[in-house]
Amino acid sequence: MNITTDPNLRSWVDSANDAHTDFPIQNLPFGVFTRRSADARRIGVAIGDQVLDCHELVSRGLLADTCSTAACAALASERLNDFLGLGADTWHEVRAALCAILRDETPALKDDPEARDACLVPRDVVTMHLPMDVGDYTDFYASLHHATNVGSMFRPDNPLLPNWKHLPVGYHGRASSLVVSGAPITRPTGQTVPADGADPVFGPVRLLDYELEVAFVVGAGNELGSRIAIEDSRRHLFGVMLMNDWSARDVQKWEYQPLGPFNSKNFATTLSPWIVPLEALEPFMIDGPPRSDEDPANLDYLNWADDFGVDLTLTVEISSARMRETGTKPTLVSTGNYSDMYWTMSQMLAHHTSTGCPMSPGDVYASGTVSGVSEDSRGCLLERTWRGQHPITLADGTERKFLQDGDEVLITGFCEREGARRIGFGACSGVVVPTREPVTA
Repeated sequence: MNITTDPNLRSWVDSANDAHTDFPIQNLPFGVFTRRSADARRIGVAIGDQVLDCHELVSRGLLADTCSTAACAALASERLNDFLGLGADTWHEVRAALCAILRDETPALKDDPEARDACLVPRDVVTMHLPMDVGDYTDFYASLHHATNVGSMFRPDNPLLPNWKHLPVGYHGRASSLVVSGAPITRPTGQTVPADGADPVFGPVRLLDYELEVAFVVGAGNELGSRIAIEDSRRHLFGVMLMNDWSARDVQKWEYQPLGPFNSKNFATTLSPWIVPLEALEPFMIDGPPRSDEDPANLDYLNWADDFGVDLTLTVEISSARMRETGTKPTLVSTGNYSDMYWTMSQMLAHHTSTGCPMSPGDVYASGTVSGVSEDSRGCLLERTWRGQHPITLADGTERKFLQDGDEVLITGFCEREGARRIGFGACSGVVVPTREPVTA
């Protein structure tokens, strides 16, 4: 067993030993934060209700004996890109060193109050940022259930297009509108066609939706003209985040032919602030991908005997502004699991680079909407309400076909299996705010 995921490990950070924490010592996700007293961004690792300041660890020489000079320099920077580019061996080296420092029996920080207070910051007093500069972002369409449901709404006689089970379908998104959890989401404007089929009009979108997704962070990249073989994918993938791919359905319906989504997807995409390392997910990896006897065989470049999925439970909750004002709990809208996905993260990466497309440290690609078989596992309102025909009712008694101004969408995720320590991903949230007026020069 990987010692860093041993369920019996305990930390001297007491909150990390709580059975319900997202961030036990077996997790150790990476993020970037600022303290209230300083503007400089720093790389941090979540442990219980604290953030371990990697810059402080390096400056005090606490990693000098266990991590390379390059790793220490990267951890002392303001973003994760340099660290991601150092590759899988360095990621493992650093994770093992951090785990050792935080273990209950290690005195280096535990028994040094001054160093401990300098290196640990309560999570509730820090501001989180996107943990890396994202050069490129791609979104896939990897759920069979989502693709079939949406296809049947618009193409009932042919819901799944002929290519779908042969390759991971995707599109290039907009990295500039990736935002960290908590950033407000401005209702976009766009060109839409009224329900009566009249000429198109321009204005605030009416059918604003969320999409429950999982995002993958590229570590070591590949050169232009080279490919990443599927069996090498784990050495190129650093970790996993939660994602909300906000979508303007009325814009999407009008614009998507013949080239697919554009403005309907480019206005905001929310990422959770913590990257859970792939190494932390090892106890929750399952055989993948799921296939039936009727499904076509994968082409060789998408075929790997050791391919894997992840047993990752995902939830979506919605609260109106009124609910938050009155202290009413959010309404649970859907519960799904990433294990239901048809295409794996390794297949997506292998396909993305199959043409020789280069990936760089910090690039992000995502799963597409995570949906399951049951109604309550559908990962967006388009599916959950079936194009608005079956509205959901929130705890304050109001109905939702699509999102209204003031609504907050909260996505959470966790992995939990017998014989392993439960780990979580933190929150991925955003509140819808009204449309803004155009910027004038």
